[in-house]
Amino acid sequence: MRRRLAGFAAAGVLAVLIQGCATSSAPPLGAAEAQQGLGAYRLGAGDKLRVTVYNEPNLSGEYAVSSAGDIAFPLIGMVSAGGQTVSDVTKALTARIGEGYMTDPRVSVEVLNYRPYYIMGEVQKPGEYPYVAGRTIEQAVAAAGGFSYRANARRVNLRRTSDPAEKSVELYSNQAVAVMPGDTIRVLERYF
Repeated sequence: MRRRLAGFAAAGVLAVLIQGCATSSAPPLGAAEAQQGLGAYRLGAGDKLRVTVYNEPNLSGEYAVSSAGDIAFPLIGMVSAGGQTVSDVTKALTARIGEGYMTDPRVSVEVLNYRPYYIMGEVQKPGEYPYVAGRTIEQAVAAAGGFSYRANARRVNLRRTSDPAEKSVELYSNQAVAVMPGDTIRVLERYF
């Protein structure tokens, strides 16, 4: 009887230790929250912007954010965009164009293409995929050809560009987790 109780106690301690070692879950981010998150979205390398300067077709056009986080703009040169919101870039462009090039410039900036997300690990076609607003992790796995036969189909790891720590995300829960631009999804191998 004592051995049996000692075995149960050891199993209980082991279960608590294993739970303590588990990675923390990412807060769920549904499609509605993802759309709100795009309003505060921070630009980065790989994003493509459409800049419109009212009555200046030579300045209006499409500009890519470079790996250094800048956009090369005619007349004024490099403008920092990495880590900035669309509103921040609009204000910076308006101010720089207004410094001796135009009186009262009217500038509009919008994101034409968001940077891609990445999926790796136990999926049929790992790689880089274009961002689509409202796409969930489950849909991202489907776009990658689905799980491989070795995949853990219940849980994946997610790393957002805004958070360097990788979080564990439970799939098929009550609230789907949306994919954001620049995310890295890692599908792990199952143990059994």
